[in-house]
This record gives sequence, C-alpha cells and structure tokens, in this order.
Amino acid sequence: MLVMGGCSGSLTQPAQRSQKDRPLVITTFTVLADMAKNVAGELLEVQSITKTGAEVHGYNPTPSDLVKASRADLIVENGLGLELWADKFVAAAGDVPRVVLSEGIEPFLIADDVYAGKPNPHMWMSPKRVIQYVDRLVVEFSKAYPRGADSFARNGINYKKKLRKLDDELRSAMSNIPSEKRVLVTCEGAFTYLARDYDMDEAYLWPVNAESQVTPKRMLRLMRIIRERNIPTIFCESTVSSKAQLEVAESTGAKFGGIFYVDSLSKEDGPAPTLLRLMRHNVELILDGLVVSSD
Repeated sequence: MLVMGGCSGSLTQPAQRSQKDRPLVITTFTVLADMAKNVAGELLEVQSITKTGAEVHGYNPTPSDLVKASRADLIVENGLGLELWADKFVAAAGDVPRVVLSEGIEPFLIADDVYAGKPNPHMWMSPKRVIQYVDRLVVEFSKAYPRGADSFARNGINYKKKLRKLDDELRSAMSNIPSEKRVLVTCEGAFTYLARDYDMDEAYLWPVNAESQVTPKRMLRLMRIIRERNIPTIFCESTVSSKAQLEVAESTGAKFGGIFYVDSLSKEDGPAPTLLRLMRHNVELILDGLVVSSD
C-alpha cells in the first residue's frame, strides 16, 4: 500500500516495479483524475471511479468499483459533501489511504434553499482553487513516493502555470460581459467560485445535484430573476436533464445557451476532455450567451 501522512514507509521503488505495475491512484470523478494525471506524470497510474458523463453526487459504487478501490494505493476525493458515498466507499475498500483535496481551503457557503449554510463543493470551477488542489497533490504524492518528489514538483509547477494563464484569459474574457447582464443562470448552483472570481451573480434551479428536485417555487423564483434582470441566455449541465431549464427558457423568452461541463469531463472527442478545456468551453458558452446575444 501507498503510505500517506504520518505513516512510515514508501512505495516500492521504480526499479522493483514494472511499467504495468505502477502505484494505483483512484479518484472519485474524472475532473480530479485529470488533475492527478497532470501531477503524477508517468510515475503513477490514475483512474476515476465514476465514468465520463456520470453524476458524482449520488453515484452508487458497483462491486467492481470496490474491487478496484481495494487494490488502490490511494483514493483522492473532493470532499465538502460532494461525494455522498465516499465514506462508505473508502471503508468498503479496506485499508486504503485517502486524501481530501478541499481540506484546509475555506469554502463558500450556499446562501439559500435546503442547503443553506452548507459548503458549496465545486471549488474546481475556480482556477485559483485548483492551484491549491495541485499543491496538495504534489505534497501527498511526494510523501508517499519520495523518489518521485522532484518530478511531481516540476509537473505541479508546469500545470499551475497553465492554470494561472487560464485565470488571466478568463478574467479578461469575462470583463466583456455588460454589467447589467452579469448573471449566470444554470440548473445546478455549481458556478459560485467561478462567478465570484470574475464578478458575476449566480442563479439556479437547485443548489446541488444531490438535491435536484425541480419545484414550482424554484422555477418561479428563477423566472422572476431572469425577467427582472433581462437575462438573454440560460444554461444547464451535462450530467442532469435540461428539460426543466428548457421550460424556463420558453416561459421567459430567454435563449437556451447550451450545456456546461462541471461534474464530469467529456469524452476525448468532446468539448471538455480536460479540466482546462472544460473551463474554456464553459466560458465560451457564457460569452456567446451574454455578450454576443446582448449585441
């Protein structure tokens, strides 16, 4: 087993392991797997328990998932209540170390609805906070596999450069949105971190996908915001049905601007096969909807 934190020991050294027998890191969803791969390089094998397109909040691990996890050297999760199944999953996997990437980072709290006062778990939608996730991965991988520490550090530095460049790009692009149109309307309240980074308001049908019931009250509240703020375009996410949001668009006269990626990457030939491309795809949709549609 890969040993974490204050435990003693380390991974078997590279000369004693074949390429096919690299230490196995399991992440809870595809976005974290992409981050981990950027840090791990070729030294660790990284796999996601949830598949592309899966909804992570209420995922039910399969027996094969548990078998895979029991063979892992490390389980990486987001935390903040995102993976409702994580505690039971890790316990069922046996004596496998885990790292919760959001630990030690102050979260934004959900402001209203049934989740009011609970942390919003979608930190990875902010490039600045992903940088903190990367730092944590570098530290934990290096503790567990000391001979790979220099490689993990270099990979982390390179990935953080890309994230800082992305942050600059997004900040510049989002500044083009007219002040009166700076409201991001989605199905899930998953864009709080991105919205606050780039000075936008947020409105949604439900706070998190774990509690994604569409009620008349929620729909009416969102319709009122769209009409009051004269929002031209609204959106939904890839892992949930857009049916209710399409009804909101039809009732308010707003345009449905397309599908965001949040809780899952797309397939390789899709618009969001990596976290960096996921963020760029989402912002391109926002700009098309709130800038182009406002012209």
